[in-house]
Amino acid sequence: MKSIFISILLFISLGAFADDNATFIEKGNKAYTSKFYQEAYDSYYKVVKTGYESAELYYNIGNSCFKLNDYPSAILYYEKAKKLKPGDEDINFNLKIANTKIVDKIDAIPEIFFVRWWKGFANIFSFNTWAVLVIIMTIIFLAFFTIYLFSKILKLRKIAFWCALIALAISVKFFLLAQTQYSAFNNTKEAIIFSPSVTAKSSPDNNSTDLFVIHEGTKVKVIDSVSEWSEIKIANGTVGWVNTAVFKVI
Repeated sequence: MKSIFISILLFISLGAFADDNATFIEKGNKAYTSKFYQEAYDSYYKVVKTGYESAELYYNIGNSCFKLNDYPSAILYYEKAKKLKPGDEDINFNLKIANTKIVDKIDAIPEIFFVRWWKGFANIFSFNTWAVLVIIMTIIFLAFFTIYLFSKILKLRKIAFWCALIALAISVKFFLLAQTQYSAFNNTKEAIIFSPSVTAKSSPDNNSTDLFVIHEGTKVKVIDSVSEWSEIKIANGTVGWVNTAVFKVI
């Protein structure tokens, strides 16, 4: 597991947030470096309860949980951090290590190369970052297009035209990447199993057929919910029903 501890970034991201939160973060950092991991977790979690969230905060909580051998919680918070900073190397590395500590090793359904490449490219940045890049490229496009429309110098107009065309193409690409991230963030409900062992059923009924067994730490996609039951899909595409109480949503 990487020992990188991004408390400095966490302080920066807090900015002018409540002084109490800064105090909790400082206490958490000191506790973590002193190897009092439960105390570190408790301090960080107090910040979460105020409604504040950041990739750095979730990453630090994930590290604390990992040190406490609470791997399902570590995976949950690394996944939360990844949603906010999908391309962060430290988050992805620690998530990968945490996943080696759980029972289930489920092979995911292979994706078409282009789809896998596109998602990987989209994961370089969060939706917000892609959205900012779209705005920047749109402004650049408008600037060059304005030059093309109003310049009286033929050579400059030609250069501006091609630059505007390139900026527009890049802007459209960034927009599609932002849309991909938005869909992944808002339209996909994923969760981590927290019960030691869970038997998925063929329908939302305890008397229905047993389909498969999964264990704590496994990531699932939540498809539907009926009363206290939820239909889930695991990485290999298998679908079943489990009690909603056995997982926590990312």
